[in-house]
Amino acid sequence: MFYAFYVIAIIILVLHFTGWLKRNNLEWLVLVLAVATFPAVIFLK
Repeated sequence: MFYAFYVIAIIILVLHFTGWLKRNNLEWLVLVLAVATFPAVIFLK
């Protein structure tokens, strides 16, 4: 699960930096990723 979280995080970041999220009004996914990082590191590790 820990590695799956990181794969999803990398995909979201790549989509953010390419501008795909902004074009599709999905910028909120970056905020969700930021909030989910702390619990993921604590509970999935």
